[in-house]
Amino acid sequence: MTFMLLQQKALGAPTRESESVRDVVEMTGAVNGGANRTAATAGGATAGAVRRVLVIHNPTAGGRRARRLRAVVARLEQRGIAVAVTPTGKRGDAEAFARAVDPGDVDAVIAAGGDGTINEVINGLAVHAAAGRPVALGIVPMGTANVLAAELGLPIDADGIAAVLAGGRRAAIWPALANGRVFSLMAGVGLDARVVERVDPRVKRRIGKGAYVLETLVQLAVRPDHRYRVSLDGGPAEEVASVIVAKGHFYGGRFICAPDARLTEPELHVCLFPRGGRLNALRYVWGVTAGRLARFPDYRVVTARRVRIEGPAGDGLFADTVQGDGDVLARLPVEITLAGWTLPVLVS
Repeated sequence: MTFMLLQQKALGAPTRESESVRDVVEMTGAVNGGANRTAATAGGATAGAVRRVLVIHNPTAGGRRARRLRAVVARLEQRGIAVAVTPTGKRGDAEAFARAVDPGDVDAVIAAGGDGTINEVINGLAVHAAAGRPVALGIVPMGTANVLAAELGLPIDADGIAAVLAGGRRAAIWPALANGRVFSLMAGVGLDARVVERVDPRVKRRIGKGAYVLETLVQLAVRPDHRYRVSLDGGPAEEVASVIVAKGHFYGGRFICAPDARLTEPELHVCLFPRGGRLNALRYVWGVTAGRLARFPDYRVVTARRVRIEGPAGDGLFADTVQGDGDVLARLPVEITLAGWTLPVLVS
């Protein structure tokens, strides 16, 4: 197996115009005014040839996950697909590499990493999608939770992943924006955002999801009981202890907060946790992990196209965190809206 290390291409060096079939995605400029829904379900997915791909991967994933990536690349090359592999070296690299891609030079950009790496790639590809030249996103799940892969029903074995990437079948997803930053899965304010901000990456690498459990217990013990004001579509503000704005129905792995939310639908599902205090926080955490959250009489999920969240006094780094797709995305106050474009994703 040979890795084609085409760093110059990844960084946007001039190349000849692509002769491959490029994916076409319905672009709408009136999302917030009532956009038409795209045919993005499995039955409405489109297909196009995949001949050249760029793989952007997070090299911190080792062991079995690194072997999975090597196996996927080998299988793609065996199918005659030209594969360029570019590793990230620091935060922001994945976004920069995806943004620098010439849409005429590759048929897909493949994010090999966890949801944080995938989020960076999506933010880079957003530039092309917003300009009407979308580049398809492919995924090699290599993270702790792999929520986006689960949401899309993607396989996690090398043969299955390679088949999806080579098959060229695309579905259009509707991302959202938090203060201009793109997220595809969810944005959260409150306990979950605090946990994401404070979890130790070294512990996360050692024990995976257990790191979030430990940090949740720490934050329950030490975190002040903050209250947040949430306004939906310009309406009156409502006070809550925590809020999650969902684009998909999975949360933190295979847990469910917004059962009706789908990536392919142009709608935000706003999960409201109204009651404050440590006991209620514990109750909500148990409700999520036990699958009983929907039975809580005080818990609500409402739909919206625009959400504003304000919190305790604080500016800049002292303002409360907004987590998006499992990473720090913004700080309060935050405006969350649907993006005015869709992103093609390679699916089964």
